[in-house]
Amino acid sequence: MLPLEKFNLQVVRAVSENPRTLAERAYLSLRQDIVCGDLAPGERLRVEHLKDRYGVGAGTLREALALLVSDALVTVEGQRGYRVSEISLSDLKDLTDTRVMLETDALRQSIRLGTPQWEAELVEAYRSLTQAEQQEGGLEPKSWELANQRFHEALISAHRSPWSKYLLGILYRHGERYRHVAIQMGATQTVQRDVHAEHTSIFQAAVARQEARAALALEAHIRLTCELLTKYSASTAKLGEIH
Repeated sequence: MLPLEKFNLQVVRAVSENPRTLAERAYLSLRQDIVCGDLAPGERLRVEHLKDRYGVGAGTLREALALLVSDALVTVEGQRGYRVSEISLSDLKDLTDTRVMLETDALRQSIRLGTPQWEAELVEAYRSLTQAEQQEGGLEPKSWELANQRFHEALISAHRSPWSKYLLGILYRHGERYRHVAIQMGATQTVQRDVHAEHTSIFQAAVARQEARAALALEAHIRLTCELLTKYSASTAKLGEIH
């Protein structure tokens, strides 16, 4: 996937659902394994080992790794190769502050510029998310994550800045990574959180064109993962597990 194509959310989704090249397939598989923690923070990414794991040649794998470097999910160590990017509370706080700044402004702009089509697409995204969050048999993580991402994209889709959407796409993926960390560490079990109610508050304010209320609800929603991990690390003395 060419870097400029990351500006286009429809292209990103199409590629995610149907990779066009071996490099795109390897990129998506590696990205998912990093975000979910199957490839651990700081883990060395040896091309000679990974090419067998992902069923691609060394050149194709390096192309995929280069895309992950542009997403800041992988780092390059000169001649020593690649590593999964580290995680830390300071990184999470910076990530959260930056995402709040960009995404709340994008939401405000989207509400101001939103057409009836924007509102209709947002209603549909919220409906799909509600279905994913309230389905019988419990939450299915993969379906929920896809519905959640589409909801957040729909909220800001009327905003006209491709750069903002591109950067928010990267920040969203890093936020997803920390959500998995919170779940794996058990931090989410320390508080009763009604994620559907959070999404409903954002949605209702957005469709009512109440941009200040919508922005405040979105900020509280985004910040909660950071707050959970910070409190959990302090109370359990497990700060070292997040670095």
